[in-house]
Amino acid sequence: MARDELQDRNGMTYTYHYQSPLGGITLASNGTNLTGLWFDGQKYFGDILPKEYEEKNLPIFQQTTRWLDIYFSGKSPDFTPSLFIETTPFRKAVWEIMLTIPYGQTMTYGEIASRIAKQRGISTMSAQAVGGAVGHNPISLIIPCHRVVGKNGSLTGYAGGIDKKEKLLAMEQANSEK
Repeated sequence: MARDELQDRNGMTYTYHYQSPLGGITLASNGTNLTGLWFDGQKYFGDILPKEYEEKNLPIFQQTTRWLDIYFSGKSPDFTPSLFIETTPFRKAVWEIMLTIPYGQTMTYGEIASRIAKQRGISTMSAQAVGGAVGHNPISLIIPCHRVVGKNGSLTGYAGGIDKKEKLLAMEQANSEK
């Protein structure tokens, strides 16, 4: 993501802190759209944030907090906050597929790789490449990277930590057996 495109017209990026049942979550915005959502301390935490940003309660943060409140109450939110992501075409394709994984369900890295290969008209795509794109998702939970599992449903990799992935899938009552 281009850092300048994450900022509002005044060149500012904004953050907001949310306390979830699984720990603190930091939200980021360009003033209008959600540009980041990370568990505090997770791998790649805030890697798109500029050096200077301002903590502020904006309408997009209120909307995202509502989404998180619904989600952590054990329900599937029926809306998606306005998102803005500037990234490579490959990562965007992976993240768009993740957005289609329904609440309480999972998809394997290999299944995503097969979909990408089909979209591109090629015979195969590396599941490891998909894993890299999944791991660098800057908007956790809403773009549900926790619903992506390894072959046979194994819980591999999650930037927020495998313990959080297990808890999120259990909360959703997801069956990760493939």
